[in-house]
Amino acid sequence: MSKPAFSFEFFPAKTEQGHDKLLSTYDELNKLSPAYFSVTYGAGGSTRSRTLDIVHALCARGDTDIAPHMSCIGDDKSEIAELLDLYKGLGIKRLVALRGDLPSGQVGMGELPFAVDLVKFIREHSGDHFHIEVAAYPEMHPQARSFAFDVDNLVNKYQAGANASITQFFYNADSYLYLRDTLEKRGIDTVAKPLVAGIMPITNSSNLIRFADSCGADIPRYVRKQLSDFGDDSKAIREFGFDVVYRLCERLISEGVPAMHFYSMNKVEPNKRLVEALGLTA
Repeated sequence: MSKPAFSFEFFPAKTEQGHDKLLSTYDELNKLSPAYFSVTYGAGGSTRSRTLDIVHALCARGDTDIAPHMSCIGDDKSEIAELLDLYKGLGIKRLVALRGDLPSGQVGMGELPFAVDLVKFIREHSGDHFHIEVAAYPEMHPQARSFAFDVDNLVNKYQAGANASITQFFYNADSYLYLRDTLEKRGIDTVAKPLVAGIMPITNSSNLIRFADSCGADIPRYVRKQLSDFGDDSKAIREFGFDVVYRLCERLISEGVPAMHFYSMNKVEPNKRLVEALGLTA
């Protein structure tokens, strides 16, 4: 059985100290030979300058592909075209194309209101230069009308020119497998156009639960109960969390997952430990 590819997500640091720490984290995780690193982009481009700063820094620091996130909501075509040209000039070959969230107080959706519009525009503007990845939701986007409607959106993004999709994090492998099977039934070849599993390591109980509740990701009841029972015992939470995520990844690998994208939270551990324990670097 071939080993799945793996990659890591970073978010732009808010401080110079955080920026320096992120570069150090990059150095450590890059030793594992990931396929690429993605860099997030805030609501309505609110972290645009910080995203550009870290993309520049990482491109200069190593040869591993960098995949900036691009969101379209609230931006106009000229701004997005300018950014695409900038990334092309930097040698960027990958993008993560997202609708994004409206920043607080903003009402206009912009010229490209949905991710499918952004994918189409990237293809119109830049042809096949970029490998485009989009978002997928095994447990349904929280704003979707239904699971079927959500799958329609994902299929449309593939048909518009997306090369692959990265899932929201999940802890129930069956939700990923069901979405993959559904895509196949809809005519999407998930070998040629992979469904990449988004993996969120568990290191903190309250942050994880708050994040999951806000984005519609399900935390299994047994996980919530265990995390609650551990209280403030951070070591116990980390060890339990490692076991949960390791077992999830093992199941996904046994089911032929093509790739896993780790939401690193800008930390070396437990991401490094998971990748090594799963034998992905050997």
